[in-house]
Amino acid sequence: MQSRVIALAAEGKTLNASLTLPQDARALVIFAHGSGSSRTSPRNIAVAGKLNDAGFATLLFDLLSADESRADAATCEYRFDIDLSARRLVEVVDWAAHDESTRKLQVGLFGASTGAAVALVAAAERPSLVNAVVSRGGRPDLAGADLSLVKAPTLLLVGGDDKQVLELNKEALTHMVNGPRLQIIPHASHLFEEPGTMDEVVRLTTRWFRANLI
Repeated sequence: MQSRVIALAAEGKTLNASLTLPQDARALVIFAHGSGSSRTSPRNIAVAGKLNDAGFATLLFDLLSADESRADAATCEYRFDIDLSARRLVEVVDWAAHDESTRKLQVGLFGASTGAAVALVAAAERPSLVNAVVSRGGRPDLAGADLSLVKAPTLLLVGGDDKQVLELNKEALTHMVNGPRLQIIPHASHLFEEPGTMDEVVRLTTRWFRANLI
């Protein structure tokens, strides 16, 4: 298994990324983290590690440059800029489609929290390149009108105790036409901190990507 830190260019900014390529990987999962987070999100890293074990390549990258991250920490200037983050994710999807190490791999997107909206907008923008989407505790409602344009099979994972986000996911479903699946994980809160709940996220995510990417 090969892992390396790389620098990606998007909109004139340098975005740090972690790329892991298992031997004979047949698909790539690109992660979009939530607002206020980064590619070092421990929950996303945990999911990525299990996907690597299952034979998936993974790419975790920072949606903001180092300077933007510092500004956001002070002012929250970029925190809910879904359009900005989605444009950058689209550029990263395009990069993956052309880079020698990843261009032969089917692509799936994994979005957490506001990153789920980012992933769905990118999927709507690149229907020929994005083959599956998983949202963990996501805010698909923030994708707005792009929800109805998503073609990729989509799995929405929501904690049963995350009542407000669950209602927002149910509302988002009514605007999607690609037959998305809502999976409620019992006794899980927004961050899936309860024992066994992240294990269930990993199991369902792996199964979804196996069914739709391989």
